[in-house]
Amino acid sequence: MQDKLYFELGGRRAVAIGRYVAETGATVRQAAAVFGISKSTAHKDLTVRLKYENSPLYSRVARVLQKNKAERHIRGGLATREKYMQCKNSNFDKE
Repeated sequence: MQDKLYFELGGRRAVAIGRYVAETGATVRQAAAVFGISKSTAHKDLTVRLKYENSPLYSRVARVLQKNKAERHIRGGLATREKYMQCKNSNFDKE
């Protein structure tokens, strides 16, 4: 009985997170932060539970997740560049 209730709540949550990701193009981390859950839970909701709850929405979310995965190395490089630019600027200010 408890498992059924948990799955139903998880299913509704999965649909809510899925709608958010499909509408905004958010990453799993961003969606997890908005909904106040862990990244692992958000990922499981989007990749497993959503498939059974709302298949058309799952297809839209899967495209967004694939796009985010393809772009993540670029975002990581930009974040690293920004980090080192800030370090360089703060060292320049000290001199």
